[in-house]
Amino acid sequence: MPEIGIGILGGGYMGKAHAVAMSAVGAVFGTTLRPRLEMVSASSHASAENYRAAYGFQRAARDWQELVADPKVEAIVIASPQSTHREVAEAAFALDKPVLCEKPMGATLEDSEAMVAAAEKSGCVNMVAYNYIRTPASQYARKLIQDGVIGDVTWFRGEHTEDFYADPQAPATWRTDGDANGTMGDLAPHMINAALALIGPVSSLMAEVERVHEDRPGGKVTNDDHAQMMVRFQSGAMGHMYFSRIATGRKMGYAYEISGTKGAIRFDQEDQNALWLYRMDDAEAERGFRKILTGPAHPDYLPFCQGPGHGTGYQDQIIIEAKDFLEAIANGKPSWPTFRDGLDVKRVVEAAMASSRTKSWQSVQSA
Repeated sequence: MPEIGIGILGGGYMGKAHAVAMSAVGAVFGTTLRPRLEMVSASSHASAENYRAAYGFQRAARDWQELVADPKVEAIVIASPQSTHREVAEAAFALDKPVLCEKPMGATLEDSEAMVAAAEKSGCVNMVAYNYIRTPASQYARKLIQDGVIGDVTWFRGEHTEDFYADPQAPATWRTDGDANGTMGDLAPHMINAALALIGPVSSLMAEVERVHEDRPGGKVTNDDHAQMMVRFQSGAMGHMYFSRIATGRKMGYAYEISGTKGAIRFDQEDQNALWLYRMDDAEAERGFRKILTGPAHPDYLPFCQGPGHGTGYQDQIIIEAKDFLEAIANGKPSWPTFRDGLDVKRVVEAAMASSRTKSWQSVQSA
């Protein structure tokens, strides 16, 4: 099997997840390309060396520039802070290297637009790492909608809610400074991406973005704690989305409910191996949401386990993502979501911020 040298920028939470995924994806999916953990970079060479030893990389880079330029690094995974995404991606594309970039793609709309331009000019494979939509259950939900099982979608409700800042006494950190690290920059893109994948483009929206805790031990809070928005999709469907890092009790509240003319779908990431489906054509006495447990009949499940109901987990989503990235490189074809798809998400975020400032409905510009 041909090998491909992988360079990962960042070895923290997501850097580790991507390193584990690249180590496992060949065995799980039998990919044509077999990743080799070639090089890792971090905030310092010492930190990168620690990640090298922990995760099994061949080498540790002194900085990201060394990693991107190294000829043995043939594909790049960006899992570093958002402020670095544009510069790294542009450098990688200039060397004709494929890029998988953690969300949100760019720290600003301008960064995101520049990254799309660089990606498309190079012709290289480019993907944004939206992993939650890749669960077997959500992939199946997308198929049910596309196949018309629930009819024409009339309404969508989505949320991404967590409670890691629900305690007002939790100290200020990098997460409490700058719009890119607030709820609209951190959590909202995941559910916006899900809405675009499941329902389609958003045409207009009205949003409220709010900072609840102005001060925390150690400093001022400069970004948002939670936000809500009403949306109108280009299809005509209505929708509502809510995002929060102060949603007490919610640990991974990536959840959606979709109503259609023939049925409905419900999903909650905290129970990620179950999808709830309602069909209007059931007998009256049997109508109600049925729980579908994911199994080998659902997308990307069988390579992990032959038993239905045994389930997949968070790390498996990253492995599925790695498979899609490697297949795109092997086939020379784009794999959703591309950088342009990531720009669609960023445009919704920017419209929501503008709506909150002006207290008005905003049109969403298509990418």
